[in-house]
Amino acid sequence: MEKKRVQDVAKELGLKPKKLIQFLEEWAPRDDEKRWSNFHILEDEQLEMIYQEFGKPKVKEATVAVEEEEVKKEAAPEEEEEIKVEEKPIEEVVAEVLGKELKEEKAKEELKPPRPERKPRVEKRRPVREFKRPPKAEEKPKEVPEPVEEKKEVKKPQAVEEEKKKEKLSKEEEQLLKKLQQQMEREKKKEEKRQKEKKEEEIKIVEIYEGITVRELADMLHVPANKVMEALLKKGILATINQAVPTEVAIEIAESFGFLAEAKKEEEEEVLIEEIPDRPEDLKPRPPIVVVMGHVDHGKTTLLDTIRKTNVAEKEKGGITQHIGASQVKLQDGRVITFLDTPGHEAFTSLRARGAQITDIAVLVVAADDGVMPQTVEAINHAKAFNVPIVVAVNKIDKPGADPMRVRRELSEHGLIPEEWGGDTVFVDVSAKTGQGVDQLLEMIGLVADILELKANPDKRAKGVIIETKLDRKKGPTATVIVQEGTLRVGDIFVAGITNGRVRAMFDDKGRQVKEAKPSTPVEVLGFEELPEAGDTLIVVDSEKKARDLALKLKTKREKEEKLAQGVRLEDIYKKIEAGEIKELRVIVKADTMGSLEALKKSLEDLSTEEVAVRIIHGAVGGITENDVMLAKASGAIIIGFNTRPDPKARELIEKEKVDVRMYGIIYQVIDDVKNALQGLLTPIEKEKVLGSAEVRATFKVKKVGTVAGCYVLDGKIVRGAKARLIRDGVVVYDGQIENLKRFKEDVQEVARGYECGIKLRDFNDIKVGDVIECYEIKLEQPTL
Repeated sequence: MEKKRVQDVAKELGLKPKKLIQFLEEWAPRDDEKRWSNFHILEDEQLEMIYQEFGKPKVKEATVAVEEEEVKKEAAPEEEEEIKVEEKPIEEVVAEVLGKELKEEKAKEELKPPRPERKPRVEKRRPVREFKRPPKAEEKPKEVPEPVEEKKEVKKPQAVEEEKKKEKLSKEEEQLLKKLQQQMEREKKKEEKRQKEKKEEEIKIVEIYEGITVRELADMLHVPANKVMEALLKKGILATINQAVPTEVAIEIAESFGFLAEAKKEEEEEVLIEEIPDRPEDLKPRPPIVVVMGHVDHGKTTLLDTIRKTNVAEKEKGGITQHIGASQVKLQDGRVITFLDTPGHEAFTSLRARGAQITDIAVLVVAADDGVMPQTVEAINHAKAFNVPIVVAVNKIDKPGADPMRVRRELSEHGLIPEEWGGDTVFVDVSAKTGQGVDQLLEMIGLVADILELKANPDKRAKGVIIETKLDRKKGPTATVIVQEGTLRVGDIFVAGITNGRVRAMFDDKGRQVKEAKPSTPVEVLGFEELPEAGDTLIVVDSEKKARDLALKLKTKREKEEKLAQGVRLEDIYKKIEAGEIKELRVIVKADTMGSLEALKKSLEDLSTEEVAVRIIHGAVGGITENDVMLAKASGAIIIGFNTRPDPKARELIEKEKVDVRMYGIIYQVIDDVKNALQGLLTPIEKEKVLGSAEVRATFKVKKVGTVAGCYVLDGKIVRGAKARLIRDGVVVYDGQIENLKRFKEDVQEVARGYECGIKLRDFNDIKVGDVIECYEIKLEQPTL
């Protein structure tokens, strides 16, 4: 069938296009869901629907043709009519005309079925109406049908249409039912969601975990981060977006935003290796691990070299081919001693700070001609802080001015009383240069080790401590490991701190390749994925997957600990005492003079109570050093400086390790603060912020003004009118204020790093070249108890 446009069909049928478009919109909507227009092309099915509804134009054309013929006949000349009449009788002509009219009427009736009753639209889009093609006029009998027969033929299409209507209704009902069911399900889900939201609005519960940052808290509470920062500011806490918030404060803020907050309970830490108790019969003696300590230039390194050379000369050719941070010495009776080559203080502080306790015996080297020196006392305090037995080696007895008894007298004042005087400390006189007394020293170390009964089980999975690491170009990441228990073998899979790996090869202290390492044996291990840190524990596991998982967990845990890392603070002492966490307050005291030091130590020790004791683990004269900070970090102590200051490196370490360091100038302030800390009565603390420091490079005496210091700013900035102190050789000489500050001849408010300036201190003129002027300010902060 020829395709036609809507307007063409409307013109043929004599209809308005609007009426035809309305019919199409109702009974034959477009597939693309657009509205019909005059220019849309109609398909065959749509044309059939239109012709069934409005009739075909061909019939009309036929009737018009008949009428035109009649008009022509009437208008034709009479002569022609006469000729036609003569040719055919009138009866035949009338019969033909009547027959044509009857046929046309019959065709019209057949083409026009009864108009179906239109139902109101239930939905926007209805299925396409199905029309049955009517029988062709040629198939019908040519004879004029009787009136009864015509009625029967008209009824048949009506019955068919009624059946179709029923079928349509059933299909439409099914579709409607499906849509209603889907709609009901959607509404049900929406209702459930609303109820959940209502419940959440009624009770908003959040769990605050330790170390939560401002950003994480804001995300948890569904509020902007600046709102949380504003709430913290109201509580007197100035925090950045990535700064950790104390758990108690975070709970208060969550409650202020309408949440029910509670502290998240920490899950029990996963045990890396199941600690199976060793049976007494499985434990076997192991070599002692010894560290050598003492003052500078007292012969520590020479003594170690002498011990190694004696051993090598007897058993080996040549010397030690490789330095791995530890070595083993074999005695004449077959016993073995392991010596650590790391500096004595590091053996305690650096490793101990990570929880590694590997030293069994400490050898204190004291020069017989020099006596007890400051670092000797420091070494004693380090060893006592970790309850390590001390063996004293009185060195350099071959020198003319040597006095071993003087050393014994001085050490007895520090609690090390010789055995010959009724004490429990072993003293051995040695000469590292000549080798005199070295064998006796080794025997005494073995004797002390026998008293300690050092044992370990070699038949279990290996566990050790990393004491030294390095990155080798050929070997990659390597580390020196001292095995504590079990036996480490080549091929073992291990986890060490935040890294993991497989033992590819092992070398002993002589550079020889070994297949296994038993307890107390130092070996250099190859096969680490990354470079570990000194003090990390190496643990052998079953599979590489478990090693990777454990390394990842340890990395997450360490990052969290670093974020929360904070040493013991004086403000928290009372809280920890009440919680039963500490039974003693450990203090390191550094003073400017020996008299001040003794007075402070005596006064602080007198503050001890029944609940908690004040213990001075170290006291010395001079500035605060890195060793003091590391000792405080490892032992959980606070540092009190009396008229002393930390050096720049120590200050950096204090910031990194979060150690509490207090500086005082009046002795009763020290006593009052410690006493109030023990009683929980701390007032707002004065926190000192160093603005900058400048070195005095020249001095100028000006009449009616005094001494002006020509300075070079080393770091930070120097501010006019700020507080300042003059430091000479690590001791505070003056503490006051900057009266005037000039750059060239002009007065300035501040001078930045790298520039020169003139500084006039208020009421002080005793300035010398080489002094350091430190500029600072004091801020009051409320302590958190």
